[in-house]
Amino acid sequence: MKSLGLRTTIYKVSDLNAAKQWYAKVFETAPYFDEPFYVGFNIAGYELGLQPEEGERNAKAENVITYWGVENIGAVYQNLVEMGATEHEAPVNVGGEIVAASVYDPWGNVIGLIYNPEFTLE
Repeated sequence: MKSLGLRTTIYKVSDLNAAKQWYAKVFETAPYFDEPFYVGFNIAGYELGLQPEEGERNAKAENVITYWGVENIGAVYQNLVEMGATEHEAPVNVGGEIVAASVYDPWGNVIGLIYNPEFTLE
């Protein structure tokens, strides 16, 4: 299999309309696709999708985290917390100049943040 790289990350939410508004504000972009079953955002060429949770709220898995690249991780982390996210892992240097952090969105999903000046797209 030849992979074309990561394309989409999807967060399940109990209130699709509230999540759509929150993510639009956090990522400073409007969704390009907006239906009752899926809301899609284009975040620097990558797909961030929101889907409604069906039935009872499922436990959110933390064994896989999507990290969104940012320049000023401390400021972005603080801004997310001020906008209603809660701390998962505070910013920490993970080697070289790379810093990672993560927060819970208001629906319990983990949003990863990473500053990695060594990463480039091929």
